[in-house]
Amino acid sequence: MDERPFIVIWEATRACPLACLHCRAEAQLARDPGELDGTDARLLMDQIASFGRPSPLFVITGGDPFQRADLRELIAYGTSLGLRIAVSPSGTPTLTYENLASVRDAGAVALSLSLDGSTAARHDAFRGVSGVYDWTLDGWRMARELGLKVQINTTVTRHSLEDLADVAAVVRREGAMIWSGFILVPTGRGEQLDALSPAEIEDVLHFLYDCGAVMATKTTEGHHFRRVALQRTILARRGELPVTGELYASLVERARSLGVFSGAQRSVRRPPMDVGSGRGFVFVSHTGEVHPSGFLPLSAGNVKNHPLPDIYRGSALFNSLRDPSLLEGKCGRCEFNVVCGGSRSRAYGVTGRTLAADPWCAYEPGSFPYQAELRELLPA
Repeated sequence: MDERPFIVIWEATRACPLACLHCRAEAQLARDPGELDGTDARLLMDQIASFGRPSPLFVITGGDPFQRADLRELIAYGTSLGLRIAVSPSGTPTLTYENLASVRDAGAVALSLSLDGSTAARHDAFRGVSGVYDWTLDGWRMARELGLKVQINTTVTRHSLEDLADVAAVVRREGAMIWSGFILVPTGRGEQLDALSPAEIEDVLHFLYDCGAVMATKTTEGHHFRRVALQRTILARRGELPVTGELYASLVERARSLGVFSGAQRSVRRPPMDVGSGRGFVFVSHTGEVHPSGFLPLSAGNVKNHPLPDIYRGSALFNSLRDPSLLEGKCGRCEFNVVCGGSRSRAYGVTGRTLAADPWCAYEPGSFPYQAELRELLPA
């Protein structure tokens, strides 16, 4: 992780017709004249390829990347360099069979879409525009028909808490490569949304872990999901259940009633990847600024002035985020910090300090009773 990222996300544009309540980018209707142009974008992809093989996964996001007329040409260029490319469009009228086929034919291998409600009323209210739910479901089905892998992202907010089991049922029904629960970071428009309690987040993480028995699950900005996975692995070996709250119980009961857990269990259950802000993950803004995450608005440089590998490997900001010994508060004391470290984006969004403790983590360091067994699973 010190030498090359696992994933590079490029915000190709901030143009987007939606008005999502949580939007990090505070997207606008028109494209910014300061965006990286086609030449700049190709130079960025050259820099990503220079990390060497295996190359990072390159995700083109926005805004809505379909607002760029050169999207197909850029994907084709990146593919010619050997990059694995995914596209993260918005659920808008641009999500057509023709557009999806064009990015697939150019070389894109995967698509990520957002589903923040199990019904049109819920999802469209969150996204700020009517019709988004239907466009998203149609795009999802067309993408799978075209052979694209599909990741579904769901923002976990107070708006969606009671609906998560129903969303899980939709994901199970429609099929996806992976379902990712994005734990809200208070930045951009998300600053206006009500905060969740650490106990609520803990229950959500355990629910996502349960869902992982029947479909692949992960989190975004929910790094303590790795802690939960390790704890649950050890508890399962001992035939014990985790301590959870009322929200977890209600989500599990609802999911069972919807048949989420019915059918075959997954034979292989991969542990969550140890990837976080600046640690295997890098975000390039629409103007070329390099951030540890799209939700951590601190720049370590600009790809127009410095090669991305130099920024990733050499910046003081990125290197500090890769050193768990620098973490403050209970994150600094936590025995799980070598695989978790908390959300640096959320710590910064709430406290203004990148190395502060994650304020939405419920775990108290040292409280897990089976420390000897845990040490066998943690990296040396």
